[in-house]
Amino acid sequence: MNFNDALKVLPQYALPQHTLSKLMSYITHSENTALKNWCINTVIRHYGVNMAEALEENPEAFKSFNHFFTRKLKPEARPLTTEKNAVACPADGSVSQAGNITDGKIFQAKGMSFSAIDLLGGDAERAKPFENGVFATIYLSPKDYHRLHMPLAGTLKEMVQIPGKLFSVNTATTRSVPGLFARNERVAAIFDTEAGPMALVLVGAIFVSSIETVWHGVVTPPTAPSVQSWYYDHKPITLKKGDEMGRFNMGSTIIVLFGKDKVQWVSGFKADQLVRLGEMVGRLK
Repeated sequence: MNFNDALKVLPQYALPQHTLSKLMSYITHSENTALKNWCINTVIRHYGVNMAEALEENPEAFKSFNHFFTRKLKPEARPLTTEKNAVACPADGSVSQAGNITDGKIFQAKGMSFSAIDLLGGDAERAKPFENGVFATIYLSPKDYHRLHMPLAGTLKEMVQIPGKLFSVNTATTRSVPGLFARNERVAAIFDTEAGPMALVLVGAIFVSSIETVWHGVVTPPTAPSVQSWYYDHKPITLKKGDEMGRFNMGSTIIVLFGKDKVQWVSGFKADQLVRLGEMVGRLK
C-alpha cells in the first residue's frame, strides 16, 4: 500500500459503512424537489454524464436521485453484438482485471488475489465449475449506466446473498484492501448457459444503497446475517443475451465467471480498458 492510497483507504476501516449506506439510501430515494434536483445536476456536471443517451433527457423529470441513477437508455444507445458465439459486455464501465482463474484464485491487483470459493460465499461445490476458468471484473463509475445485462442467454439456477463489508471499490481501495471483492457484501447469480455455468457477482460498496435483480427485486438491504441462497429449479427463469438482469442503486462492480475452456476474452479486454454494455468482450471456445 503506497502512502497516498493509505490516506484514502485506512479511514474506511473505521467508518460505520452500513450506517452511511442507509443514510445515502434515504437521500437518494428522497423525492424532495430541491434536494433531488441538486444531487442530479451536481453529478451530471461533475462526472460529465451524457444525458443525450438517456430515454428521459430532462434531469428534473426524475422523481428521485435513484430514479436518475438507474435511468433507462434509448434502445439504440447500446447495440448488442451480433457476432457469432460472442459474449456481450454486461455493463458500462472500465475493466478492473480480466484473465484466468489459477489454482482457484482470482487476481485483484499487484500482489493480491482472492479465491473463487470465498467470492461465491464459501461453498466449494458452488465454485467447482469455475476451476481454471476465466473471470472479468468491471467497475462502474458514477457517470455510467447502472443496469446490468446478460452476457449470454441463461437459465437461473441459484442466487446467493453474501453479507460483508462495504469498502469503496475504486482503484486506490482495490490496490490496498486484501480480498476486497470477497469481503464486501455481494449477490451472486448462477446461470446455466451454452458455455456451461456462468456466475454474475454484483459487489456492493460504500454508499451503494441496494442491489436488486429483475426476478427478485431488492435483495439487499437488509444485510443478511449469514449467507442465504434461493434455488430456481422449480420455477425456471430464463433471460436472453442482452436482457437486463439487475441493477445497482449506486455504483459498484460486477464480476463474471466462466468455467475452464469455455470462453476466451478478446484481445484488448484487459485492465483499465473502457467498455460499453452489449459490445463483444469474449467468444465461446
